Amino acid sequence: MDWDEALRGLLTALGIGLLIGVVRERAHLATVSKAGTRTHALIAVLGAVTWGLGTAPFVATLVAVGALAVIGYLKTADADPGMTGEIAIVLTFALGGLARDQRVMASALGVVVAILLYVKKPLQRLTHDLISDHELEDVLMLAAAAVVVWPLLPAQPLDPWGVLDLNMVWRLVVLVMAVGMLGHIAQRAAGARLGLPLAGFFSGFVSSTLAVASFGSQAKGAPVLTAVASAGALLANLASLLLMAAVIGAAAPDLLHEMMVVLLSCAGVLLAASLLCLFKDGHRVVLPETVSTRAFKLTHAISIAVIIATVIILTAWLREHLGEAGALITAGLVALVELQAAAASISQLSATGSLEPDFAQWGVLIVLASASVAKAALAFMSGGLRYGLYVGGSLVIMMAAAITVQLLVAH
Repeated sequence: MDWDEALRGLLTALGIGLLIGVVRERAHLATVSKAGTRTHALIAVLGAVTWGLGTAPFVATLVAVGALAVIGYLKTADADPGMTGEIAIVLTFALGGLARDQRVMASALGVVVAILLYVKKPLQRLTHDLISDHELEDVLMLAAAAVVVWPLLPAQPLDPWGVLDLNMVWRLVVLVMAVGMLGHIAQRAAGARLGLPLAGFFSGFVSSTLAVASFGSQAKGAPVLTAVASAGALLANLASLLLMAAVIGAAAPDLLHEMMVVLLSCAGVLLAASLLCLFKDGHRVVLPETVSTRAFKLTHAISIAVIIATVIILTAWLREHLGEAGALITAGLVALVELQAAAASISQLSATGSLEPDFAQWGVLIVLASASVAKAALAFMSGGLRYGLYVGGSLVIMMAAAITVQLLVAH
């Protein structure tokens, strides 16, 4: 036996037991706890010792510890029906055994267990107050899309041009759904006290086009909100830009690396313009809570998948007949309606080698410019001249900066 390794394992088990025990004991300061710091420390050490004796002694002791936990639960079930303490006892024993052979993994799991035990109240607030029934349905749909549907899709191209990878397409859909979910929960957690800018940023992960139209309507209805509404619209475009970068990175990491400086310049312009709009307004606007009860729409996610697949096939077909210019024209037209789908098509063609790197980079700029033109026009139509100048002018400056940086980088 390697006594040095055995000692390290025992000390790791002791540390895990003490950590979990302290958390459990502090959680029951007002009541009597069946298992506190000393008990959990002893259980972890017991797990480490019996693991060293062999499989049979470890399993037998695990059964005994489980039986004691069950007996303790039966005695206190009326006053405390929860089983967290009993599960923690058994898990502490198992982690003590794991510490003998896998100290790093056991320590990491011990920390995770301690955190989960400690954040009981925040988790209860999250599940009871922050997440509605509709949002729980969205979480389950997202989980099904990521865990059930995604692994079943083939990773090999299905079309004659070798560009339609359904696994990649669905990965982008899951990404869009996940970002929408995180943004929605964050907005719910923060509330509406931060006003239009915060709402605008998170809504941009869902649809920056709809955000521009919505904030334009508010600016036209209440001209005093024009500057703040413009900041919200610009932050929505910033969120959309970040999502586009994530989509490009998921489909073509090399393309994202080449475009990083250009995209950062775009993000800098949008952020600076939104801050200027906020300072120009000069006062804090507090809005009533208007957060949607849904994080995303499943029909919208499916439509994104269909659009992405259609665009990829169409751009590949046009490239075969018209060359790279046909693919870029198609992506630019699609970007008028769906920025992420157009960016995904360019990225996929770049990843498969169907587009040269230079064409792919300019293709991203064409996609971004096309979407910016559409949003600028929408800003003037929905919010009037002042709102249109703030939002549309900022988008024009963003594209000018992007083209300038791209020309400098290319040379």
